Amino acid sequence: MEKRPALLIVDLQNDFCPGGALPVPEGDRIVPRVNQAIRLFERRGLPILASRDWHPRETRHFKEFGGAWPPHCVQGTKGARFHPGLRLPKRTVVVSKGMDPDEDSYSAFQAVTSKGRDLESTLREMGVGDLFICGLATDYCVRATSIDASKRGFPVRVLRDAVRGVDLKPGDSEGALGELKAVGATFVETRRLAKVLPPPP
Repeated sequence: MEKRPALLIVDLQNDFCPGGALPVPEGDRIVPRVNQAIRLFERRGLPILASRDWHPRETRHFKEFGGAWPPHCVQGTKGARFHPGLRLPKRTVVVSKGMDPDEDSYSAFQAVTSKGRDLESTLREMGVGDLFICGLATDYCVRATSIDASKRGFPVRVLRDAVRGVDLKPGDSEGALGELKAVGATFVETRRLAKVLPPPP
């Protein structure tokens, strides 16, 4: 079977957008570009997946329990929902991560579907080759997901204008993009997606 590209939207959730518990600066600005990518993949009948943080209330990921971050994306809360402007099709495969209270789980490759299938197995069952990645945050979950995808043999294309970073230290996001380039990831703007995707069926 010929391999096909898939779109993976990383953690575009309320708590990571302005007004949320752990906001990425201008994190909501990428929503229109992500929706543009969704429309292109939808028209071509290509797989669309979305990862989400789905933390329990008590996890070592949070400062209160020895971690680095304030509480965010707690299971079942408004903050854990996808951004309301995100137009996910009904057929979108959602994978959840961060459910183990002893794991940080930055990478979507540590996530599972509602049926308990891991992301790698899910992608291979779908016949996915190239993985187009967008979302939040460049220097954490986008970085970890892209590196793990490359390690597993998936060619990675990051939607350069549809990611945003935390930048706890100035330059973290640019440094992360440099890391991704070093492991073989390439970059594409959403306005050029139509030219690099297979034509509609």
